[in-house]
Amino acid sequence: MKAKLSSFLRKMTWSRIQNTLHIKLLLLSLLLLFLFLLLLRPTPSSPPSPAITTTASTSTTTTAPATACYSKIPESLAETIIHYATSNTTPQQTHAEISVTARVLRHRSPCRFLVFGLGLDSPMWAGLNHGGRTVFLEEDQSWIATVRARFPSLETYHVRYDTRVRDADALMEIGRRPECLSTETTELRDSLCGLALKGLPDVFYDEEWDLIMVDAPTGWIPEAPGRMGAIYTAGMAARGRKAEGETDVFVHDVDRKVEDEFSKEFLCEGYLREQVGRLRHFSIPSYRKKNLPFCP
Repeated sequence: MKAKLSSFLRKMTWSRIQNTLHIKLLLLSLLLLFLFLLLLRPTPSSPPSPAITTTASTSTTTTAPATACYSKIPESLAETIIHYATSNTTPQQTHAEISVTARVLRHRSPCRFLVFGLGLDSPMWAGLNHGGRTVFLEEDQSWIATVRARFPSLETYHVRYDTRVRDADALMEIGRRPECLSTETTELRDSLCGLALKGLPDVFYDEEWDLIMVDAPTGWIPEAPGRMGAIYTAGMAARGRKAEGETDVFVHDVDRKVEDEFSKEFLCEGYLREQVGRLRHFSIPSYRKKNLPFCP
């Protein structure tokens, strides 16, 4: 019996090691791919120096100066590669879940990417969106200070939430009121819906986002803020987009009641593109100058 138990534990440990290695290899591969593409991009060269002309009694020779272009790895991208090459920490999302967002970023970056949450995977998202703007909204000020000390190039902002997971059912009823389901595109700061987040940092309202990921705030205990408002607000930001096109919205932890029900209700199953593991990917069009129902 002991021998069987020992064998089982060895197999479980080896399986976990393999999974961690697979995720690290994926992250490094993605980052190196972006680095390779970066190096292939043409870089502006300095104005050419005047040609050197030498004149002899019988001939004139003009020699063009040699030019060379060099691309230096950005500091933020170098930090990210070093971090994942030396870290033993497994990111919050699985290999398959990360691949969903990475695939969208591959087509849309450099772009404007907003992330609710700040985690050990944040340098990866910023690195995969190199050249774009990646912003992180985090509820824990001490955690922000910890991450900033190690990755000062990350753009992070502190957010306070006044909701609680225990109130999710009541907030769902509020979200179903006419003022919350109106498709008239108004500024989120002026929303009459009690579910909308109107106290986020100015950067959220001043920018138009191409990708939004909801992986925060915390929501695993009744006293936690929960993601009810973040999910609703992400959907309304996508609908209020001034530019043509769609906003890709990702919601993590959809195995939990709040994330499952609120994403289906306010991001709409008709806009669901795929679900992999605990991650859902929605593509929501702009409602500007369009007469569209709240959900298709």
